[in-house]
Amino acid sequence: METRTLGKTGRAVGVVGLGCWQLGGDWGEVDESDAMATLHAAADAGVTLFDTADVYGDGRSERLVGRLLAERPGAGLTVATKCGRRVAQDPDNYTPAALRAWAERSRDNLGLDTIPLTQLHCPPDAVFEDEAVFDALDSLVAEGILGSYGVSVETVAQGLRAIQRPGVATVQVIVNAFRLKPTEELLPACAAAGVGVLARVPLASGLLSGRYDEHTTFGSDDHRNYNRHGEAFDVGETFSGVPYDVGVRAARRLGDSAVPAGWSLPEVALRWLIDTPGVTAVIPGARNGDQARRNAAVAERSPLAPGVGTTIRAVYDSDIRPLVHDRW
Repeated sequence: METRTLGKTGRAVGVVGLGCWQLGGDWGEVDESDAMATLHAAADAGVTLFDTADVYGDGRSERLVGRLLAERPGAGLTVATKCGRRVAQDPDNYTPAALRAWAERSRDNLGLDTIPLTQLHCPPDAVFEDEAVFDALDSLVAEGILGSYGVSVETVAQGLRAIQRPGVATVQVIVNAFRLKPTEELLPACAAAGVGVLARVPLASGLLSGRYDEHTTFGSDDHRNYNRHGEAFDVGETFSGVPYDVGVRAARRLGDSAVPAGWSLPEVALRWLIDTPGVTAVIPGARNGDQARRNAAVAERSPLAPGVGTTIRAVYDSDIRPLVHDRW
């Protein structure tokens, strides 16, 4: 698999990683044996970057990734975790002591002495202005508890503020065919600053898989059911903030107009992101080994013709932009 340097971490990672939210919770149940099979299938397919968080299953996802690392020593795998969402989103909770405790807990879950990359997990705006937070992260790097740190953000404005901090190695942001705003300013700014970009929710919570229609239902333990209006966390994390019926129709339009012969809609959505300037890696999730292998295989496909991107932007401008562009 093609590799790129993950920003200021200096690590080379494959252009397709694995997002491990599904393996922790909020997407319906995935039992432990299936979760481990998914992780190993991804690694077998050339995936070297595994993105998790301490809040996914309250540590379950981290512990599963830790098992993978233990079972594949010397495989050159990079784990990126996240912290901060296990507490109420009050900026006062982001203290140096809390950051240290979160890092120590993630180290234990992952079975690592040094966490390669920890990311603040979509914290409140005020956290990006708090010198003590970034001083504490710098100290954890100096002590070898963290290899490097970055931020996961909800908005372009947060990302632009974060990369002004010299210690920020990476930015993780929702960017996909239904969320194009980051391509206009944030991604070029990150590239200029030498900051890596992880493109999360690349398939818009499955809308860009092309498998859903107006009659698809989701389980009660799936955020695509219980967070459609932001009841549990930022609504932008579910279907990229696009109303479900609108997203289904837009995905159908893309499937009809933007997918070349021999390709599928999810392959196009992922390959287009890989080809987007400024993106280091895409981190689609997977619930089973077949999904993980199909996602990884997109890295071997040839770049798409420019006309595909033109069509993606045309559908975005007509169907999606008025609903999401100014919000995030």
